[in-house]
Amino acid sequence: MNKDRAHFLLLNIGHFLDHLFTLIFATVAALVLYREWDVGYGDLLTYATPGFFAFGVFSLPAGWLADRWSRDGMMCVFFIGIGLTSIATSFAQSPVQISFSLFVVGMFAAIYHPVGLAIVTMKWRNTGMRIAANGVWGNLGVASAALVTGYLIDNGGWRMAFVLPGFFSIAMGFIYMTLRWQSIHAERAEPKPVREKAKSGESADYRKQLMRVSAIVFLTTAVSSVIFQSTTFALPKIFDERLQGVAAQLSVWMNTVPGSGEGDAATAIGFLAFTVFAVASMAQLVVGLMLDRVGPRRVFMVVATIQIIFFLLMPGLRDGVALAVALGFMLGAFGQIPINDYMIGKMASGSFRASVYGVRYVVAFTALALSLPLIAFVYEHWGFDTLFYILAGAAAVIFTAVSILPKQLPTPE
Repeated sequence: MNKDRAHFLLLNIGHFLDHLFTLIFATVAALVLYREWDVGYGDLLTYATPGFFAFGVFSLPAGWLADRWSRDGMMCVFFIGIGLTSIATSFAQSPVQISFSLFVVGMFAAIYHPVGLAIVTMKWRNTGMRIAANGVWGNLGVASAALVTGYLIDNGGWRMAFVLPGFFSIAMGFIYMTLRWQSIHAERAEPKPVREKAKSGESADYRKQLMRVSAIVFLTTAVSSVIFQSTTFALPKIFDERLQGVAAQLSVWMNTVPGSGEGDAATAIGFLAFTVFAVASMAQLVVGLMLDRVGPRRVFMVVATIQIIFFLLMPGLRDGVALAVALGFMLGAFGQIPINDYMIGKMASGSFRASVYGVRYVVAFTALALSLPLIAFVYEHWGFDTLFYILAGAAAVIFTAVSILPKQLPTPE
């Protein structure tokens, strides 16, 4: 494997780990801690909120540092820092302690998106497919959080779910440092693109278009983040409540496999969530291909329509039918992820790209954090069926907003 491919692979592994670390607690809270610590599931969600606020707020300084210091250097800080703090989280003895630990995990997790995506969109061509492939790795991290955590709960305890990924991330950090060491100090801010001065009418039109698209990007970023967080964070709990029949059958099958033991309910729920996440993540490859061919407007409208339909179908469903419909709305939730990144990559100038991504992810992950109190409040008062109706309304907002996108994005060339 040449250095270029190794670099892209490590960036993809980083995206995988970023989402895995931020969702380990979701499965731990849904399957173990509400019993072990005698704290309600809705209450536990409030202790995860600071971590997602850190995930958003620290994206901006992470992008700023990357543009002015070193993007590769920041990636090394990400791998090693998040690994160490994940291991530290395993020692938590109370909800307050784990909340503080998750906040520090969120600080390091905030590094990846503004830095890693800036590298991906600037270094390689075929931006849509590169972002989509990188996004699939991130979604597999989401999926693996449920699978790996569920397995480790059954076979090693919930603390091990934080320890093993932590050591793996530290190892990846030293590998990244070894492969990219020469470029860490050599990297400088890219030269600003030289452009001819536009005519006053064209310049005004460009600025008008840019403001319009930027407003849509940040609005849809916020709303789609609520959808993504609500589905990915709550899905293990949704499956725990609604797929007991499927999970029981799967657990029986698993217990017939040599070497498996009894009490594999958490593993079964984790496997079902992993399967839905992993299959749905492939939607990003299709979306990435279509972005390069037909542009973001039509693709975004199709994705939003898929979400509206399947969210409205989900209330009241259980077992096999619920599993199929959940796959449908997760296809939409995952499919929407690369679209805003694609638009920013096309519109933002190179020397400030990481900073612009930082602003985008401050918006995104602040919305992620605010989603947790929403999930907790709706779940405690009305249950998940009401949440699905709320998410269908959110998808309708996205559809309305993207319907006024221009056919071609304004670019700085």
